[in-house]
Amino acid sequence: MFSKFERMTAWRYIRAKRKEGFISVITGFAFTGIALGVATLIIVMSVMNGFKAELLNRILGINGHISIVASAGFPFNNYKNAVENIEKIDGVELAIPLIEKQLLISSGKEAEGAMVRGINAEDILKKKVLRDGFAKMDIDYFNGDVVAIGDKLAHKLGVYLGDEITLISPNGKVTAFGTVPRIKSYKIVGIFSLGMYAYDSSYVFMPMEAAQKYFSLADSASMIDVTLKDESVLKKVRSVIEQSVSLDAYVYDFKQTNSAFFNAIDVERNVMFLILTLIILVAAFNIITGLIMLVKDKGRDIAVLRTMGATKGMIMRIFFMDGAFIGIVGTSLGVVLGLLFCENIETIRQFLQKLSGKDLFSSEIYFLSQLPAKVEINEVLLVVAVTLALSFLATLYPAYRASKFDPAEALRYE
Repeated sequence: MFSKFERMTAWRYIRAKRKEGFISVITGFAFTGIALGVATLIIVMSVMNGFKAELLNRILGINGHISIVASAGFPFNNYKNAVENIEKIDGVELAIPLIEKQLLISSGKEAEGAMVRGINAEDILKKKVLRDGFAKMDIDYFNGDVVAIGDKLAHKLGVYLGDEITLISPNGKVTAFGTVPRIKSYKIVGIFSLGMYAYDSSYVFMPMEAAQKYFSLADSASMIDVTLKDESVLKKVRSVIEQSVSLDAYVYDFKQTNSAFFNAIDVERNVMFLILTLIILVAAFNIITGLIMLVKDKGRDIAVLRTMGATKGMIMRIFFMDGAFIGIVGTSLGVVLGLLFCENIETIRQFLQKLSGKDLFSSEIYFLSQLPAKVEINEVLLVVAVTLALSFLATLYPAYRASKFDPAEALRYE
């Protein structure tokens, strides 16, 4: 496509001489701008993807894809049979019966609102996120009138392993003098860390039998969490479950319960893509400026080449290659920098955190304890395609202007 003469001439022009230093500086800014723009775009998109994926994994690791919730006053009395039947549905990995209620927790000096979840010890071991979160706890002790609480909640209450906390539920016994709150103390036999602030700061796990006794639910459950083998069968499985449950139960999936949150992440991600693309667009304008100045500076050379038989197409391709070189090399360097940064993003965060002395990724704000990054190859290719397209478009006008250079006028003024 490009002749050897065109490649050699383009390479010679891209290496500015001492007297062309200013042009070299503009070219350097364009090159650096494209590299930084591409790297920044890849990093930001990967962090947004990683944040969404990690958050989704945590949510699905703690809860199920589908939740079957009993209406108030109608708990699942036959939940064991229901669990067995649900697990027989094609696409279902497991179903876990739960009791989940909000109440107040007191440690004597401090009090916090929390969510109590009654669950069987064997069901904790069935889910990886729960299993890893309870890794420091001997699951055999999770039996009887005991509880396990999140590490952040333990810090708030100022309690440690072996201490007691008091659960206070407003839904107590009804007497002639009104409703008496249900109050009972439980020993802490485990402190878990699920890696998600919302759960580590507000959840208390207790054995299923203890929860049934405390909430006066006899041999019942308040909800059933269903985990699927593959998210692609979500609609199908949910439809089957909806047809089988009674009118006293409600069926939700994780997309419904977290729709506002994930929609916000997607909108932010798309807006960030558009904003950061402007960095690359500015760098593309620098390519235009640098090439226009290069064309003006090489006016005499262009005139000589034209008189020696170089066609307008050859001149245009020479300067097109100069601009394309900046775009291709800048994009390549940006991709390498972006991928290296994403690969070591948590290490870099820790280093910057120590250097600045500030928490750069607070789990209280971002819900996660580590900064995630997930590189999507399709998005990297999209960034590369957009950057190269802008770079190539930026070279067209200067290259066209060079091809229209009048050799007679250039030599006359020289």
